[in-house]
Amino acid sequence: MDNKEVVLLKKALERQKKARQQAERILEVKSKELYDVSHHLREANSKLENLLSEKSSELDGVFINIIDPYVVMDLQFNVINMNRSAKEFLGFDHTSKNVNLSQFIHPEYISYTNESMRSMMEIGTLTNYRAKLILDDHTEKFVQINASLIYNKDHKPIAAQGVIRDITQEAEVKKLVFEQKKQLDIIVENSPLGIVLAKDDIIIKANNTFVDMLGYNYNELKNISLKTISKPENDSGKHDPIDQMHAGDLNNYTSILKFVKKDGSKFMAKTRITAIIDNEVKTDYQVVIIEDISKELEADRKLKASENRLAALISNLQTGVLLEDEDGKIALTNQMYCNLFNIEQTPNQLIGNDCEESEEHNKKFFKNSEKFVSRIEEILAKRETVLSDELEMNDGRILERDYIPINNDGDYKGYLWAYHDVTISKNYRKNLEAEREKYSSIIANMNLGLVEIDIDDKIQMVNQSFYQMSGYDEDELLGQVLADVVNFKNNKFFSEKTSRRLKGESDSYEVEVFNKQKNIKHWLISGAPRYNDSGSVIGSIGIFLDISDQKELELQKEKLLSELENSNQGLQEYAHIVSHDLKSPLRSISALATWLYEDYKEVLDEGGKQNLELMQEKVASMDKLIHGILEYSTANSSELDDSLVDLNNVISDIGETIYIPEHVKLVVPKTLPTIVADRIKMHQVFQNIIGNAVVHIEREIGLVEVLYKDLGDQWQFTISDNGVGIPKEYHKKIFDIFQSIGNNERSTGIGLSIVKKIVDRYNGTLWVDSIVGEGTQFHFTIKKNEI
Repeated sequence: MDNKEVVLLKKALERQKKARQQAERILEVKSKELYDVSHHLREANSKLENLLSEKSSELDGVFINIIDPYVVMDLQFNVINMNRSAKEFLGFDHTSKNVNLSQFIHPEYISYTNESMRSMMEIGTLTNYRAKLILDDHTEKFVQINASLIYNKDHKPIAAQGVIRDITQEAEVKKLVFEQKKQLDIIVENSPLGIVLAKDDIIIKANNTFVDMLGYNYNELKNISLKTISKPENDSGKHDPIDQMHAGDLNNYTSILKFVKKDGSKFMAKTRITAIIDNEVKTDYQVVIIEDISKELEADRKLKASENRLAALISNLQTGVLLEDEDGKIALTNQMYCNLFNIEQTPNQLIGNDCEESEEHNKKFFKNSEKFVSRIEEILAKRETVLSDELEMNDGRILERDYIPINNDGDYKGYLWAYHDVTISKNYRKNLEAEREKYSSIIANMNLGLVEIDIDDKIQMVNQSFYQMSGYDEDELLGQVLADVVNFKNNKFFSEKTSRRLKGESDSYEVEVFNKQKNIKHWLISGAPRYNDSGSVIGSIGIFLDISDQKELELQKEKLLSELENSNQGLQEYAHIVSHDLKSPLRSISALATWLYEDYKEVLDEGGKQNLELMQEKVASMDKLIHGILEYSTANSSELDDSLVDLNNVISDIGETIYIPEHVKLVVPKTLPTIVADRIKMHQVFQNIIGNAVVHIEREIGLVEVLYKDLGDQWQFTISDNGVGIPKEYHKKIFDIFQSIGNNERSTGIGLSIVKKIVDRYNGTLWVDSIVGEGTQFHFTIKKNEI
């Protein structure tokens, strides 16, 4: 090691010794300070303990210079001591009464206070505790308290001390600021204008309206440059005003910008950009207000187009139009005006001419030329709208002239003359008046009563027939409310019908009414609203027909129908009684014949036995005939018990119950449908037709088929056989009662008539197709029903 290194090491050691000595001195000073502080704290704590134990009033002297209220309390909130400021603030003196501070705490802050006390007991201090107090005079105060615990010699907490600061005004200011901010946020978020806050052209905040305008969500819009989503309406490449704002050269700027939405579509907006400048005159933020004026621009475009169309319309009107400005110069006219007054110049050439010159030119075409001019001067002097001013021309034409003054917010801007050639319409009105007189004469003398009433239900016109129907005279009806004069049996019903007509409804209805002679009459009324030329309801018109005679006939008809129904009911009851009374002796005759045969069969010859058998057959035929008559009488009167009927089961039952010769087969080629009908009635229909078919087949192999078709709203059924056939002259006759073909004694001639009655009840049709010697097809339809 050389001398140089030794010297360096010695210097380093000296520096280290000096540093150590300096550190020790600092440590001694700090230890002394710490000792003094601890000693001071012990003395202060000792003083506080003495104060607490003695409960003296020396605190006022100690804290006389403390401005804020200062309070010492025990751990149960009982006041031990307080300074003058505390007494004034809280409104009581602890020396005159015992007070517990918890009674002043607002109910909303009790839970928070308890939690704060627990925290102070754990850490020894309470910082910036804020609460609301209710004082004895019921005033509310917001306070901020900083407190700490007071310990005894054993370092156990025995009390707490704290300084109270009144922050009521501060709290009110904060609340006011909060409410204003809340109101401002509501205004901004609900503004119909888009509002954006940007910094250096970058969006940092936007309201919902702007978000909806652009179609982005809020997060997508943040950090987007305004320049990327907007361009000037006419991009001329000039210096960007936002850049001028950054440079401090421009504070606000208003322009029409074209904004691009998220979906690529565009809209035009009136945009105002305002710079927010700090104290150094440097632009930090920009507030942008965007108003979508696409609709307004489109409206302006449509307005200009409408003005052009209006000008074209005026040019081609069949009304002569002359528009004069406030200086009496022609501002606009059309070709029809030139044609009416034989003006050779075009409408465009007339613009700017003096109107007095036009008057001098035009007056020669009118019969009273001087009156034509004086009337114009009179109208111009009053400046009031004049319509349909009639003028007669030398050539026989009649013109109507309208004068319309033009005002813009009270400023007179000229006037408009409109000339209409009404020669044809005047002649038409004359002819129309003649026609009206003719039809008025017809209305006055027709058999139907006619009444016109106005919007207030007052009678305006009545024809002669209504006078006769009601019995009232003209002076008793005209100008009166109809329901107040004529006594309707149900006046409320008639008034409701009248009100409905005044609402634009038409209808017809019957009413009962007492005429002037107090006789009851039945009227049929057909009412309809009356309209003016603009389509507004101005009243109603009613046509009255006296149907009293028809009503009397209807009542007689209903009485006859009731009597007929009772008669039919009686006949049905009579048929049941007769059938029972007839069957009783028949059964007796059958029994006697049976007894004769049993008792005398040994002595009777073959002729006697045959006569007894013939008697039994006649009795059976008579029983069958009585049964058929009873079924016929009830076929269209008994109540239908409709239900789901499987026709396959019906045909199967018929095949098992009726007599079918061995050489005949009953066949169902295709499964029959299940229909909604009365099962018994369907059984009668198919049994009567099938029963007739199976006994009229003389072929070696007989065949009877049951077929059907679905016709949509009806079922069609066919029973086909290969029997003897039916001559054509009997095709209708066979459906009448007691009509049969041939000499078959088993047939009563009732079965097919019963079938027809049942088919009629189901709104169906029954017919027959037959060729003698080949066979017969009975067809019938029944309407489809639903349960």
